[in-house]
Amino acid sequence: MSPAARLRALLAEPGIIIMPGCFDAMSARLIERAGFPAAFMGGFAVSAARIGMPDTGLISYAEMVDQGRDICHAVAIPVIGDGDTGYGNPLNVQRTVRGYADAGFACIMIEDQVAPKRCGHTRGKQTVDREQAFARIQPAIDARNGGAEILIMARTDANATEGLDEAIIRARTFVEMGVDITFLEAPRDEDEMRAYCEGVPGPKMANMVEQGDTPVLPSERLAAIGYKIVIYPITLMLAGMRAMEDALSAIKAGRSPEGLAEFAHLREIVGFPQYYEAEKKYAVD
Repeated sequence: MSPAARLRALLAEPGIIIMPGCFDAMSARLIERAGFPAAFMGGFAVSAARIGMPDTGLISYAEMVDQGRDICHAVAIPVIGDGDTGYGNPLNVQRTVRGYADAGFACIMIEDQVAPKRCGHTRGKQTVDREQAFARIQPAIDARNGGAEILIMARTDANATEGLDEAIIRARTFVEMGVDITFLEAPRDEDEMRAYCEGVPGPKMANMVEQGDTPVLPSERLAAIGYKIVIYPITLMLAGMRAMEDALSAIKAGRSPEGLAEFAHLREIVGFPQYYEAEKKYAVD
């Protein structure tokens, strides 16, 4: 099965799909080893990990698809990739969709922010008008229908700029156009989350950003509200950052860091045992 087919199969199963966020091949492999059925590669985390810069449209298509290719090739689970605004005009959107499909993504997310975009839980967001939003999603759908083996997720940030009613109209129209999943970014409370889920058909994604604008709810409650997917896009990065800062503080103070994983565990995760076995095939006596 292709990554897209595996994600379609997950969407057809009962229950909510929990997807932690990855930002490199190692984090993706840890998600897979922990038993999660899928992962999400977000622009915030990749921008932070790869270029050490904010998610304000500074990272490029080439950098995102390159990082995504490494992630998708490191795991067998389907990965959803953040395609931002599609990186240009409608033909750029089509190139982006095809590029993400070729990289191995199961789904690409395209949004209606003005380019350069920014993280949905930070200041200064702007969205294109309704017709421009639809004109951005249509070429993504056409690329999928034209042979790109990938699902399309349409994201709207209009709740912050135009209000909830406009955001729901956009999401509902995206479904009518033929997208596979919708995502209303940054609902402010459960009432807004419920209004979105009740007002828009099809699979919907919830975004759990710690200390963000949306309340962080248990997955069971999100499922009851009407969500099919829940992502945790920066949780692993926040956890890893705290652990690395603690380790650095210990080293700076002349102490050995506590709570480290075993070196043997790291060798196992990156595949040394499999490498040694494969190496034997080509050994020369």
